[in-house]
Amino acid sequence: MLFRIEFHDAKELEEQLQLYREENEKLSAKDFEYLAAKCRGVSACVAELDEAINRVSEGWKTSRMGKVDLAIIRLAVYEMLKEEDIPVAVSINEAVELAKKYGTDSSASFVNGVLAKLA
Repeated sequence: MLFRIEFHDAKELEEQLQLYREENEKLSAKDFEYLAAKCRGVSACVAELDEAINRVSEGWKTSRMGKVDLAIIRLAVYEMLKEEDIPVAVSINEAVELAKKYGTDSSASFVNGVLAKLA
């Protein structure tokens, strides 16, 4: 869902969430609400998140980053800045694991490097 933010207007988020829900019928209501809350949170402060990312990412502004890496980094930065109940190390570790699974061969180290500078 966070990957979709790059390709749709922010006004379409609720529609995109509903489409996601329909595409993933087996997703529990609790898991969907968790996902939706994260997406709404990240979407609401993309500019703030991107500003923080751009301050520390040398030579790789958000406009040049791969969309998968960017979605993962935004989620982690959102958790680091806005969700005090999630330890920073957990956010970074989870982001690195997502990058290993969904990104390129160099995504995990790139994501780790950017997030480590923000920690």
